[in-house]
Amino acid sequence: MTTLSDFRAEALTGEPVDLQEFDGQVRLVVNTASQCGLTPQFEGLEQLYRELKDEGLVVLGFPSNSFAQEHDSAEEIAEVCQRNYGVSFPMFAKVEVNGPGTHPVFKWLKNEKKGMIGGAIKWNFTKFLIGRDGRVIERFAPTTTPEQLRGAVERALAE
Repeated sequence: MTTLSDFRAEALTGEPVDLQEFDGQVRLVVNTASQCGLTPQFEGLEQLYRELKDEGLVVLGFPSNSFAQEHDSAEEIAEVCQRNYGVSFPMFAKVEVNGPGTHPVFKWLKNEKKGMIGGAIKWNFTKFLIGRDGRVIERFAPTTTPEQLRGAVERALAE
């Protein structure tokens, strides 16, 4: 059975990351964009991460330009995330979340939990909650705020 631990991704800084590194934690995987109307969700995601990381939560941000709302360079993405929202959770290199170039992590996530429009990612800030066992628990719409999914995260942490 495939889990998140079976994948690798590139960090925003360019280093390869084996996602097995996050085994045993509850993971919230989010496709992000720094020029989107939902970009202020970074603040809530950071707050959730800071408040629950000691209990085992990690937020994994995957910038995507699939909706033409992301900066070109990793440096620009990092600057916006850090300067405007104080992001300290792991951020990865820009990926595609739909179409033929979809990153393997998002192919798997979309296959595990279909959304309102089938498997496709509807918009930036779609969120996938993954349990400590590496399996997808739930998929949340882009407009679901970090505050609204706190209960689901806390339940996953308690399991």
